[in-house]
Amino acid sequence: MTFTLIVLLLASIAFAWGKVRSDIVALCAVISLMLGGILTPTEALAGFSSPIVVMMTGLFIVGGGVFQTGLAKMVGARLIGLAGKSETGLFVLVMLVTAAIGGFVSNTGTVALMLPIVVSLATESKLDVSRLLMPLAFASSMGGMLTLIGTPPNLVIDEALLEAGLGKLSFFSFLPVGLVCIAVGVIVLLPLTKWMLPRRGKGDEDGGGRGKSLHTLVSEYRIADNVCRFEIDRQSSLAGQTIGALDIYRRYGLTVLEVRMERGRNHRLVRDISQTMATADVRIKAGDVLYVSGDEENLARFSSEYGLRGSSSDALDFYDIGLAEIVLLRQSKFVGMRLADSGFRSKFSINVLAVRRGKRYIRENLATLKLRAGDVLLVQGTWQNIGRLSGDEEHWVVLGQPLKEASRTVLDYKAPLAAAIMVLMIVLMVFDFIPVAPVTAVLIAAVLMILMGCFRSVEAAYKHINWESIILIAAMMPMSTALEKTGASTLVSGMLVGNLGSYGPVALLAGIYFTTSLLTMFISNTATAVLMSPIALSSALATGISPVPLLFGVAVAASMCFASPFSTPPNALVMKAGQYTFMEYVKVGLPLQIIMGIVMLLVLPLLFPF
Repeated sequence: MTFTLIVLLLASIAFAWGKVRSDIVALCAVISLMLGGILTPTEALAGFSSPIVVMMTGLFIVGGGVFQTGLAKMVGARLIGLAGKSETGLFVLVMLVTAAIGGFVSNTGTVALMLPIVVSLATESKLDVSRLLMPLAFASSMGGMLTLIGTPPNLVIDEALLEAGLGKLSFFSFLPVGLVCIAVGVIVLLPLTKWMLPRRGKGDEDGGGRGKSLHTLVSEYRIADNVCRFEIDRQSSLAGQTIGALDIYRRYGLTVLEVRMERGRNHRLVRDISQTMATADVRIKAGDVLYVSGDEENLARFSSEYGLRGSSSDALDFYDIGLAEIVLLRQSKFVGMRLADSGFRSKFSINVLAVRRGKRYIRENLATLKLRAGDVLLVQGTWQNIGRLSGDEEHWVVLGQPLKEASRTVLDYKAPLAAAIMVLMIVLMVFDFIPVAPVTAVLIAAVLMILMGCFRSVEAAYKHINWESIILIAAMMPMSTALEKTGASTLVSGMLVGNLGSYGPVALLAGIYFTTSLLTMFISNTATAVLMSPIALSSALATGISPVPLLFGVAVAASMCFASPFSTPPNALVMKAGQYTFMEYVKVGLPLQIIMGIVMLLVLPLLFPF
C-alpha cells in the first residue's frame, strides 16, 4: 500500500511540475507499479484495451470527420448567429448546449462532438479557444447529471437502491440536481476562466507562420477573374477528346484550370467530387465539368464553337488540387529559361498559373516568359505533387506550408453525410432498445467517416487522434486497480466516513461527498461510485437516515471532478487542444469542485430529505 501511495504522490508532483509530458509520467507510474509487483502486466496494460480508451480513439476520428467536412464550421456559425460574437454569450451558449447533449450522450461522446465545433466557433469569432474548451469538458460532466443514463455513477446508485429494496429511480430523478450543477458551473467558471487561464492569442484562421491562405492567393493573383464553368453533355463534340488534342491555350488563349467529375450532384447526402489536373493526356468525358480561365471574348468564342453553355464561377475549390507559391533561387537551372521549355508540367505535373515579379503580376503569354531569379511562381497541382516540390531546395523555395493548408481545406460537399453519421452514432448510443454498445456505435461511426470519404485518406484520419490523451488515460486507469488491490482506497474511505457518523447527517454527507470527490481524482468515477455506494448505504442504515441523499452525493461527487486532467476522459480530450497544463486544471477545477460540493451539501438535503 505504501509503495502504491508513493508512486501516486510522485506522479501527481510530476503532473503539477509540468516539465515532463503527462503521457510519459503516466507510463512511468504504471511501469513502476509493475516493477514493484503491485500489478501484473495484464492488469497494467488493461487500460489500453478498455472500451473507454477505444471509444476515445474512435471519437477523435469522428470529431476529425466533423471538422474536415466543414460541418463543425457550419454549426459554429449557427451558434454565433444565436449568441453574436460576445465572448460571454458564446461561453454560456457552449456550456448550455454541451450540458443538454451530455444528458443523453456519454460525456466523452459529447466532448468529441462539440470539440471541433467550438474550435471552429472560436476561430470564426476571433476568441481564445482555451477560454471555451475547459468549460466544454466540465459542462459535459454537469450535463450527465440531468438524466439517469447521463453518466455511469447514476446507474450505479440506481442499482444500489434497487438491491436495497428502496425502489428504482426515474429517468429524470436527477434533473433538479443537474440543473443546479449547470447553474453553479456557469456562474463560477465565467470569472474563473478569465482570471486563471492566460491568454494564448485569439483564434485566427490565417495564423502566423502559415503563409497565405488559398483564398488569399486566388484573390491576389486574380486567377478567379473570368473563370467559366462548362458542363459537357453527351452531345458535345468535346466528349472523348483529350486536353492536348484540343490545344485550347494556343487556339483560344484560354487556360483549363481543372476537369471535375461530380457524382450525385442533386443528392444532398451522397455526393462525390473528383478534381483532375488538365494535363494533355486527360480525356474529357460526358458529365465532366471544365473550369476555364481567360478573356471574356475568347471564352465566348470557345463556347460558341463547341456549342457549350457556360456559367460564371467566382469561387474555386481545392479538394484534390491546390495552389502554392515557389520562389526561384539564383542558382536554379530554370533561371533564364522560357516557361514553355521548363518542363514543369511534364516533369512535375505542375501548372504555372501566374508569375509575380516585384510588384507585377504576369498572367498573359506565360509560355514565352523568360524566368528570372526571385520570380514567385503560382503553381497548381494535386496536393501530393505540390508536397513533392518541398523536397527540391536546389532550385526553389516553397512559401508557406501547402500540405498543412490542404489539411485545413474542408470537404464541404461531405458535410451532410458527416451529419448523418453523427446522428446515427447518437441514436445508437441513446436508445437502450438498440442492442449496440456505445463503443461499438463509435467504432461504426469512425469507420463510416473513413469509408464514406470524409477524410482524404486513412492517414489523414489517424492524424486527428491525440495519442498523448489516449496514452494518458490508458496508463492511469490501472491506478484504480492498484489502489483497490492494496486496500488503500477502502482504508481511506472507511476512516474518513467512519469518524463523521456521530456528527449528524450533514457531516456524514460531507464526509461521503468529499471522500468520493478525492478518490475520483485518482481512480475512475465509475470505480469510485461502485466503491463508495455500499459505504454510503450502510452508513445511512446504521444511523437511521434515508440513504437517498448520501447516494446522490456519491453520484454527484464522482461525476463533478474537475481538478485533474486525467480524472475524466473529457478533461483529457481537451487538454492538448486547449494547451492546458496540469496546474491550470487545479487553478480552475479545484475551486469549482469545492464550491460545487458546498452547494450540494445545501441542496441535496432539500431535494431528498434525510
